[in-house]
Amino acid sequence: MKFQYCLPCMAAVMFVTGGMIAGGAEGQRVLEWVQESSLDAPEARQAVAADGAYVYAIDNRVIAKYDRATGHRLVVSSGAAHHLNSGFILEGKLYAAHSNYPAKPEKSEIKVLDLQTMQLSDFKSFGESPHGSLTVVLFHDSAWWCVFARYGKDNKGTVLVKFDSDWKEQGVWTFPESVISDLGQASISGAIWREGELLATGHDKRVLYRLTIPQTGQTLVHEATVKTPFPGQGIAADPRTGGLVGIHRKRHRIIFAQPK
Repeated sequence: MKFQYCLPCMAAVMFVTGGMIAGGAEGQRVLEWVQESSLDAPEARQAVAADGAYVYAIDNRVIAKYDRATGHRLVVSSGAAHHLNSGFILEGKLYAAHSNYPAKPEKSEIKVLDLQTMQLSDFKSFGESPHGSLTVVLFHDSAWWCVFARYGKDNKGTVLVKFDSDWKEQGVWTFPESVISDLGQASISGAIWREGELLATGHDKRVLYRLTIPQTGQTLVHEATVKTPFPGQGIAADPRTGGLVGIHRKRHRIIFAQPK
């Protein structure tokens, strides 16, 4: 299956200049992201994905489809899942990171949701991955990008892994200490590619980390930490507005954000 897709494209306690796009205008710096609107969704516990007409609230075991215009829940996914994480939409399907967390040994796979039938099925199994538990899967620049997370005192072992179309590893990068130290005992929960940068989120802080691939070495470059209205978890690019979509886990709410 061949894919052609691209998402719309310092101390950790300091908040500096953000991403390169604001309302689609290239070159304008984003100082922070602010809430534009929200939508209540009991399933908004792990992440959210979005297309033009709908948003998809991701819980551990199910994904719920909501009408953006009315806020009504339309349907909930069918199919087995244990611990879904962040997801992204490509050609009518939602690809979600999935793991057996917190069970041992750690096993991970990518689940795929057909957005017409809302049937959830297996797409790619990593088995007992040596990298940890899968929390992020993306397709960008003809490659698959996956974040495998570790937690607690081992969270410095969290990595971004690049795979080619045959699922052969093309590169592995760790996250810089400035990001790891800001995560506490948690890890990377969500990420998207945007204008050549990986925008990554943690578990519970209202920030995202702007990261780039280094020219040399195996540690991602921490460009900035930017304020957001959603406290961590999986995020999505909003194809309708050019903004971001995230969740408030404790309030079970989907949040739509725009650059300030």
